[in-house]
Amino acid sequence: MLVVTLFTPAPYGDLSRIGRLSDADFGWLAPPPVVDKSLVKGVPLTEADVLVIGDSFSMTHRWQSRLVAAGYAVSTIYWGQIGYLCSDFTTWAQHAGFKGKLVVVESVERLLSERVAKSQTCNAMIKQPQVKTTPFLEPLEQVPGFQLNSSAKLTTGIITWLNTRKARRATGDTEYSEETWVRPVKDGCLYFSHKLCEKALFFYEDTDNPPLKPADVTFMTTFNAAHPDFKFIWMVIPDKTTVYIDTAHNADFMKAFNDARIGPDLFRFAAEERGRVRDFYFPNDTHLSMHGQLQLGDRMLQVIRPVEPPPVQAR
Repeated sequence: MLVVTLFTPAPYGDLSRIGRLSDADFGWLAPPPVVDKSLVKGVPLTEADVLVIGDSFSMTHRWQSRLVAAGYAVSTIYWGQIGYLCSDFTTWAQHAGFKGKLVVVESVERLLSERVAKSQTCNAMIKQPQVKTTPFLEPLEQVPGFQLNSSAKLTTGIITWLNTRKARRATGDTEYSEETWVRPVKDGCLYFSHKLCEKALFFYEDTDNPPLKPADVTFMTTFNAAHPDFKFIWMVIPDKTTVYIDTAHNADFMKAFNDARIGPDLFRFAAEERGRVRDFYFPNDTHLSMHGQLQLGDRMLQVIRPVEPPPVQAR
């Protein structure tokens, strides 16, 4: 077991790590784009033109780099740092020093309903914003080289081998560690670069949650109207499962969202880009790849420019 574990590569995707599946089969192979480090630095809140409130899809600052390249000064804070969007949001943001007008509220699909529900009953923002000007997470810029997997548990290698063998042989969906699914993807090798590209890894929570509701959109529009000092753009990023498996999962929500005109239709955007951009989402992770992040940044720039033109000349 020790020898097998030592020579089992350490996983570099969240879903392969959680499910204990081999990245030799599920790890991405297409080299990711490298972004100039000067474009992935945020600014203090007092200097920002744009405030991004986001989750792990915003932690690498890669999609925001497209805004920075266009001349925007961007501050990014995270849901986990502030809690929820409460009724005193304007006072809270201005008291913290934000002088800009544009707020981008980013949430992945599976967490949006909970955030909306908690925000509806939230009267006071009790946490002060802690702006991190460097990325919260730095993405890999190449496939990791071989290293002995000396920090893993003794049983990791044999479990990974058994799980991966099962995943290779399966003709349908299989579940690992109660959180990771291996699922067949129609035309998967057009979408992904990994070795076992006819299948991909998905987060169980994507399908465990009910669809978003039109009532969620009602809160968004009400919240926007209650804070007229700011312009809000809601940025709802679809779950990986919605993009590649169940594309109609949130049809009612998206109709209400698009009718309200409070943000871009990233569900349609992702459905289009998955076929244009290989590894639009990572095959071994639940997040957008760096290829996808930059495409997302270009899309958000198209949305933001007409709402709030950049204050300085693009680089």
